[in-house]
Amino acid sequence: MSERRRDEGRDKPLYMISVAAELTGMHPQTLRVYEQKGLVTPGRSRGNTRLYSQSDIDRLNLISQLTDEGINLAGVIRILDMRERTEELEEEIDDLRLELRRLTDEVRELRMQKRITSLAPYEGSSPDQVMRRLLGEGA
Repeated sequence: MSERRRDEGRDKPLYMISVAAELTGMHPQTLRVYEQKGLVTPGRSRGNTRLYSQSDIDRLNLISQLTDEGINLAGVIRILDMRERTEELEEEIDDLRLELRRLTDEVRELRMQKRITSLAPYEGSSPDQVMRRLLGEGA
């Protein structure tokens, strides 16, 4: 299972505010304040009940850790924003590495085809026809 797929389950809204408060050791009112300040955005049920995901719980625990270390909420917001941007950049780097690997393989294949066709006589054939002939795909 890919990391992205694994993370999708972590975003599923599961916990009501009372459970989230218990899991994080925070008061429910603190969770409401953090939501108002944009530090966490819980999902909502059809009845408009807040539902926190495991990602929300992890984020709240990090907020708690940072505030316990003396960082004010403005600093926490900056840290969380930088953390999210770093994660986005890491994901982009992973995507670029995959694309680079794909393109490197493609270039390697094209170079091999070029070497093979340069060794084979054309005799009025195109390089593509020579390749097909060499690979036994037609005359």
